[in-house]
Amino acid sequence: MMRLRQIALVARDLEPTVQDLTAVLGLEVCYRDPAVAKWGLINALMPIDGNFLEVVTPVEENTSAGRYLERRHGDGGYMVILQCDDALAERARVAALGIRAVASADRPHYRYTHFHPADTQGILLSIDSTTPGNDWHAEHAEWAPAGTAWKPAVRTAVTKALVGAEIQHEDPAALAALWSKILNLPAGRLADGNPGIRLENAVLRFVPASDGRGRGLGAIDVTTADRGRLLAEAQSRGLQRSPTQVELCGCRVNLV
Repeated sequence: MMRLRQIALVARDLEPTVQDLTAVLGLEVCYRDPAVAKWGLINALMPIDGNFLEVVTPVEENTSAGRYLERRHGDGGYMVILQCDDALAERARVAALGIRAVASADRPHYRYTHFHPADTQGILLSIDSTTPGNDWHAEHAEWAPAGTAWKPAVRTAVTKALVGAEIQHEDPAALAALWSKILNLPAGRLADGNPGIRLENAVLRFVPASDGRGRGLGAIDVTTADRGRLLAEAQSRGLQRSPTQVELCGCRVNLV
């Protein structure tokens, strides 16, 4: 099994985007990772209970994130990061499928592999693991990308949990079948009729690309503790789409 641990969004302008996310979702920034500079980026991470929402912004020319902004015509969903028991074993298994790695690290306490968006059909996917023996199933398990002092920044009075990611494609069923092989998890039909893959704590949903932006991470799902407060703040900022959806950083946020 795998856990949805982090979603990354990409924005042209970091700070206004972070202000919208923290205000509407009731979150707090816990970490800004200097290590993302090697990819020409700056970032901010916000915990949603024990999982994370990240925003990255390119600050150099010819970055992967910058090209993604251009391809998808602006801010939006960028990356799906999953946690598993052994990222090294998953790397070998996925590589045997012909899925290429674009970045990887093998640190004593943290390992990851980023897989090529061309091979995953338009989404940057990372499969990560932490210290062998660490209980990664625990809600607040350690998570190196968020630093070591993220827990005091957890805020759940407005947004309770990150429970889904919606990936859009011209052939959702085919993409679900591909990701089923990549993740070694079964794909099935969800209650809304779309194909999906159930993770330990969330669902990956595959839907038709109907917004003119092509393949990519189009939406995330969250549960709420105070939907009224969330919607009021979104409406005040012109970010409410419906009673069950807001738009932040060019990404639909479904309130489930």
